[in-house]
Amino acid sequence: MHQEQLRALGYTESFAASFNALAAADDVPARVIAVHRNRVVVTGEFGERNATLSPALRDADDGARPATGDWVVVRVVSTDGDASVRAVLPRSSAFTRRAAGEKAVPQVVAANVDRVFIVTALPDDVNLRRLERYLAVTWESGALPVVLLTKSDQVENVDEWVATVRAAAPGADVIAISTLAQTGLDALDAHLVPGTTIALLGSSGVGKSTLVNHLSGRSLMRTADVDEHGHGRHTTTHRELIRLPNGVLVIDTPGMRELQLWSSASGLEQAFDDITALSAGCRFADCAHRTEPGCAVLSALDDGVLDAERLASWHKLSREIARVELQSDAVAASAARARVKSIHRLARVRQHEKNGE
Repeated sequence: MHQEQLRALGYTESFAASFNALAAADDVPARVIAVHRNRVVVTGEFGERNATLSPALRDADDGARPATGDWVVVRVVSTDGDASVRAVLPRSSAFTRRAAGEKAVPQVVAANVDRVFIVTALPDDVNLRRLERYLAVTWESGALPVVLLTKSDQVENVDEWVATVRAAAPGADVIAISTLAQTGLDALDAHLVPGTTIALLGSSGVGKSTLVNHLSGRSLMRTADVDEHGHGRHTTTHRELIRLPNGVLVIDTPGMRELQLWSSASGLEQAFDDITALSAGCRFADCAHRTEPGCAVLSALDDGVLDAERLASWHKLSREIARVELQSDAVAASAARARVKSIHRLARVRQHEKNGE
C-alpha cells in the first residue's frame, strides 16, 4: 500500500512521524478497523487481516489497548499468516467513556475521529439531557459534534424540533434528515470530506446503519424494519471502520445503553457554552451556581434566559465528573502502591538468589 493509499485511510504526517519514532525495520503502519476481544482486524500495505496483540498491549487497561480507528505499529508474521500489533500510535482524538464496572477506568470507543454524528430519531428518541451528555463526551474527545435528527418525515414541525435541539447543542451543527423521504441529506455534504473519519453515535434503532447504507450507495450494514410503533431495532453488534466510495471513513457503533463520562471537564464547558459564558459574570470565580450571591447563572435562571432543567443537567454531569476524578485518583494511587510492593518483592527475591538462599 503506497503513501497515497495510506493517506486515503486517514494517515497524516503526524502519524507518520510517530510511526518512524516507534517502529523497527520490519514494522509497517496499519489502521484498526475492528476489535474482537483479544484480536483486532487491521488494514495496511498487506490488505486486511487478523492481528494479535503484543503481551504488553494484552495486559494494558482498556484505555491503552487498540480501539477501532487507531493507527498501530504492526509486524507481519508471514506472507499468509497473522500480524502482530506492537504499539498504538498517539491519537489525534479519542472518544472515551468510563468502562462498565465498579472501577473507574477509561474505555476508548473510537480513535482518531474527526467528526461525531450524534444520531437521534424524531420524535420519540429526542432526549435533550442525553444529548448534552453525548455532546460533553464528543467535545472532550477532540472531534467536532454534528447532531442528526433522523426520520424527519415523521413530524410536521421540523423547524421547531431543530430550534429546540440547537438550543441544547451550542456550537454544533444540527441537521434534520430523512433517508426515506430523501430530505435534508444535501446538508451533510459539508461534513463528508474524503479522508476524514466520522463516528456514528446514538441509541439503538435510530437509523445509523441505514444512514451508512445511504452514504455508501449500497447495503453495507444490516438493517431491521421498524416495529408496529415506528421504532427501529438495533442491528450493529460491534464497532467497525468502513471506507465509503466517496473516500469518507465511517465508524458505526452499537447502540449504547449508557454513556458514563470520563474526565470531561473541558467537554462540559463546551457542551454548556451558554452556562460557561454566563459564569464569567459571577461575583466569585469558583461559583457553584447554587446559592451564591452575585451568581450570574442564577440571575439568568430567574429572568427566564436559562432553562432550569438545563442547569440541573449541568449540575448532575459536574457531580459525575467529580466522582470519576476522585475514583480514578484512588485507582491510580492503588496501582502505584501495588507496583512499589512488586518491585520490593522482586528485589528481595533477587537478593535471596544472590545470597544462595
